[in-house]
Amino acid sequence: MDNYKIPAQTRIGHVHLKVSDLQKSLDFYSGLLGFDIVTTYGDQAAFISAGGYHHHIGLNTWQSKGAPPAPEYAPGLFHTAILYPERKDLAVIVQRLIDNKYPLTGASDHGVSEAIYLDDPDGNGVELYWDRPKDQWPLDAEGNLTMYTRALDVKGLLSLEVSS
Repeated sequence: MDNYKIPAQTRIGHVHLKVSDLQKSLDFYSGLLGFDIVTTYGDQAAFISAGGYHHHIGLNTWQSKGAPPAPEYAPGLFHTAILYPERKDLAVIVQRLIDNKYPLTGASDHGVSEAIYLDDPDGNGVELYWDRPKDQWPLDAEGNLTMYTRALDVKGLLSLEVSS
């Protein structure tokens, strides 16, 4: 292999998920999380986004309509991570999930970010998070990034939502 490096400005453009029930997935991603529906293809596929992009998430039932969730202990997608612009935005969606009694599977402080974890209706993992400013990321004595997983101060996070 040569020393090719992907361009630094490269980003993940979208994720496309196989789902068992398009409407249940739209109820979750659009109804609960608030993504806009950009377009649908009958009852087989939909493309959703934030902020007018052509799509951040594709959902389809082409090969998966009515199928059970993928096995937990098999290769595949671990989670889709949805990056919120500000900590307050994360607080708002966490409160919305709590108000709707949607089950969370975890909540972590990773040093570089704060994250909430949950599953979509098909058992696909979803991470909702915000990144701390880069100058606040934890570094060791040599200046290397030292991410970690600690309990998230959910009460502190939610106090942002209440105070506004």
